[in-house]
Formats: sequence, structure tokens, C-alpha cells
Amino acid sequence: DSVGQVTAAIRELGLEDSTTIIFTSDNGGLCTLRKGGPTCNLPLRSGKGWLYEGGIRVPLIVRVPGISMAGKECDEPVLSTDFFPTMLELADVDQPADVTLDGQSLVPVLAGKALPQTRPLAWHYPHYHGSEWTPGAAIRVGDWKLIEFYEFGDAELYDLATDPGELKNLATESPDQLATMRRQLREWQEQMHAQMPQDNLEYLAEETR
Repeated sequence: DSVGQVTAAIRELGLEDSTTIIFTSDNGGLCTLRKGGPTCNLPLRSGKGWLYEGGIRVPLIVRVPGISMAGKECDEPVLSTDFFPTMLELADVDQPADVTLDGQSLVPVLAGKALPQTRPLAWHYPHYHGSEWTPGAAIRVGDWKLIEFYEFGDAELYDLATDPGELKNLATESPDQLATMRRQLREWQEQMHAQMPQDNLEYLAEETR
């Protein structure tokens, strides 16, 4: 209803043909509380606050007058960090010289073309969350997905093409793939200068010095 009110106002103001609308969510539905959550994301696993698909795979609807096609569906995975470079290109604004973009423009996809290059998709959440998530990170390369759990020092590996519900951990069966993706995730974290979780005892020791 709220989106309908906004789009109606845009139409009434005569801005419908010059306004881009991006409709999405910042996370999957909340379903992992101690007493149970209010939503269910099946067949995807888990939900808000977690790096399983139920927590990070969300709907995305984009309308760009003159570029996007009504009713067109695309299964190309993208990230919210792609929105900024997309907006820059749509507005015909050059990338600021002092800004590093960690996403890529979706304009080709919106026009019905493939992304110019495949790239790993990565998520970093090194904190605790009220949904009982513990610090971790994830990376997806093609249909392969790795999730690292820093509190326990282990990782899980899934093939989303055959197992979108992430029910079968292939870490033991595919050790080479596991090692490769852990290295790729670490390289991305270093490139992004990602803050890594720190042991509480070490942190307290530093604070008391």
C-alpha cells in the first residue's frame, strides 16, 4: 500500500517517466529467535541476521523508464552495493575520484543484457545478532557458496544449484573447493579492509593497558 501511494504521487506530479524505483529488502524475514520468529523463508534456510540464503536472498524489483522492460525477470544474483554505481550511470554522473566502488552498475542487466563479468559475491557480518547468529562471513562464486563461522573456526560449503536450501554441507567432500573459497574470501576481506572479530579476552586486555 505504501509503495502504491508513493508511485501514485510520482505519477500525479508528472515524474513517472523520469523516476527510477528500486524496491527491495535489507534482509530475509525474521524467523530465528529463541521463541520462534514471525516469518518463514522456506525452502531457503534461516532468516534475518544469518548468512544462509533465507537471510540474504531477497526480492528486487527495479523500474527504470526507457530501459527496464515490464514483466522481465532475471535470475542474475546482484548485491545492494550495486545500487550506487547503477544510480551514477543512470544520472550520467562520473564516479568521484576519491570513492572506491565495491559494486557494479546494473544498467546492462536492466536493459536485458548479461553483466559484463562474473564476480564473487561476498557478505561480512563479524558481529553477534539477536537472531543468535555468531560472527562470520560468506562468499558465493557461481553456484558454490562458503560460510565461515569465526566463533568456532569452521566453515560450511554448499552447491546452490542442487541445494538452494543449504541442507548438505560439502566441506568434507570438496576440500579443494573449500580451501580455494576460503582464500578468495580472505583476499576480498583484505581488499575491503574488513574489520575482523577479536577475541573478547584480547580486547579486554588491550582496554585495560
